[in-house]
Amino acid sequence: MRGVTYSMNVSLDGYIAGPDGGINWTPPDEEVFRSWIDEIREVGVHLLGRRLYETMLYWETADQDPSLDDSRLEWAAIWKRLPKVVFSTTLSAVQGNARLVSGGLAEEIERLRTEPGKGDIAIGGATLAAGAAELGLIDEYRARVYPVLVGGGIPFFPRLERQVDLELVETRTFNSGVVYSRYRVGRQAKPEGES
Repeated sequence: MRGVTYSMNVSLDGYIAGPDGGINWTPPDEEVFRSWIDEIREVGVHLLGRRLYETMLYWETADQDPSLDDSRLEWAAIWKRLPKVVFSTTLSAVQGNARLVSGGLAEEIERLRTEPGKGDIAIGGATLAAGAAELGLIDEYRARVYPVLVGGGIPFFPRLERQVDLELVETRTFNSGVVYSRYRVGRQAKPEGES
């Protein structure tokens, strides 16, 4: 069965975006960007909320930007081909290799897990990931922690009302001071009300 991964850049104090919603503290250097390329190659489908989908729309046409270097062009080519599922109640249409879903996160993940196909099911965006975490659907957390304190904003980790045990699978420190940590979900308690 395909695994579900949640992977984002995060500040040392735990935020994926600062108080003003900005992410200008996260532009990756070449080494970190290469690690993102390596990771996205292992993804079979990417689930996104509306905000992240709108942010990532740039990559649908980025290959037309003559100023992009080879690694950014490589990312754009991979991203453009990658099947995407966008969860939104406000969008009426999506572009590129994406389809729109207005609800049913658990059902969609279950369907994707059992479909034949290769690669992980990646979740992007804190709100969507929080919903998946609350339902106990995330198999791995992957964080690229930047050496910056932003003081508030959108948290990387959802607020859960239960303990989730994690097993460290991989760690890597980049020359820029960014630290990558990959954790597999261990024994996971079921949400209240489930037996």
